[in-house]
Amino acid sequence: MLAAQLPIASVVTPFQSPANMTGPLLTYHPDAALRLLRPGRLAGLQAALEAARDETLNDVDQWQSGQPLPAERQPLDAGFIQWPEELLADLQGNRASSLVARLEDSGKRLQQLADSLVVLGIGGSYMGMRAMFEALRPACWNELCRTSRQGAPRLYFDGWNVDSDRQQELLSLLDQRAAANPNAVDGRTAVISISKSGGTLEPAVAFRAFRDFVEQRFSGLERDLIVPVTGESGRLRSLAAAAGYRDVFSIPDGIGGRFSVLTAVGLLPAAAAGLNIRALLQGAADLTDHFRRAPFDQNVVLQFVAVCHAFEVDHGLNCRVLSTWGSRLEAVGLWYDQLLSESLGKHERGATPLTVVNTRDLHSRGQQHQEGRRDKLITNLLPGPPVLAPLAVAAHRLDEDRLNQLAGTTLPRILDAAIAGTNQAYADVGRPTADLRLPGLTEHALGQLFQMLMLATVVEGRLVGTNPYGQPGVEAYKRNMQANLGIQ
Repeated sequence: MLAAQLPIASVVTPFQSPANMTGPLLTYHPDAALRLLRPGRLAGLQAALEAARDETLNDVDQWQSGQPLPAERQPLDAGFIQWPEELLADLQGNRASSLVARLEDSGKRLQQLADSLVVLGIGGSYMGMRAMFEALRPACWNELCRTSRQGAPRLYFDGWNVDSDRQQELLSLLDQRAAANPNAVDGRTAVISISKSGGTLEPAVAFRAFRDFVEQRFSGLERDLIVPVTGESGRLRSLAAAAGYRDVFSIPDGIGGRFSVLTAVGLLPAAAAGLNIRALLQGAADLTDHFRRAPFDQNVVLQFVAVCHAFEVDHGLNCRVLSTWGSRLEAVGLWYDQLLSESLGKHERGATPLTVVNTRDLHSRGQQHQEGRRDKLITNLLPGPPVLAPLAVAAHRLDEDRLNQLAGTTLPRILDAAIAGTNQAYADVGRPTADLRLPGLTEHALGQLFQMLMLATVVEGRLVGTNPYGQPGVEAYKRNMQANLGIQ
């Protein structure tokens, strides 16, 4: 049973931000959950978590040294930790020739050439960009006219499944667009193909289909309309060289797929979609600085890991629910599902992640979370104030629905009431919740969130003795699928 509620003061207070920050840091508020842990439980984890932080940061030095690693340390894909800082330093020092500037230039060129953009990838090769797109662009983005999109293209994702009907429907739509506007930007489609090895079958098969489409419909422009993002060697790199594509971007060695959202994997399509990739990188860099310097009781990453670990070890809460509020952050949750599952789901261990969207899922999963098995820790991911001016309930002469009593009440106010009411309902029956609050839905805040969750996942792996890098279980299905198809 969970401990009885105890009066404590446990909100993680913000750490002093660096002077060059471009926005406030996200905050973590686990006080409701901590009332259900025994007093001093998190303090008892401080030494182990600080050691795990040191090991996580030392991973970078060990990786950069190039020295041979023992088997249990392989693979070591720690390059994501300092990558945002390196890109920003490269931008400051080299400006137009920096990687950031080249990504922005390529994204701008794709905007000018095409009005539809297809991003091909699976797993970490597309989930981060999808999360950015859904969080930072309107849900009806692809229905907006080009002027309303400020010249940025419609965005589609494929290559993440082998669904024949879905792929054919998208190809048909793009073909109709090309037929209606044969020589205009509005009819053109660009493709960003993302695969580190080029050997993953799902995106490779999709790339063959979309490459054929671009070559046939836009002959002579295919070298400009197709941009591969891949490793320094492999099938896609070889294909790109043979085709002579104008732009080819590299996925850095030492950064695994699920940690690659802030490399060209996410930044190139983000730039093409008109997002501010400099703010994304700055948010991640600011969070990394906080992770390095903030003391334990003010460190968002360490506190998040401490709470998750304590409830799993002490109370068997091995199901972690990321409860996203509103509708824009569901894809962020799905990205985190992959990050946690592939990093820590090894050796018959690891918590099971689950993303829900509220208030939608209060009418489906909410019952189970309220009265089902006591195996869940709920983290509310709160998006901050709305991007647009808030809608309000209107008064009406027909009040049979009895909503005039809410006339003038804004939808954000109703959402706040739902959040508070749900947390109270869980607290009343001893169900632990914590709040992870974004300062708003901006590129800077989203960069922080990505980096915070990646760092937290690695720290937890180091804490429990699981190598958070690599995904040997995923490779098994790939081998079997290829064997079933008789391919090498």
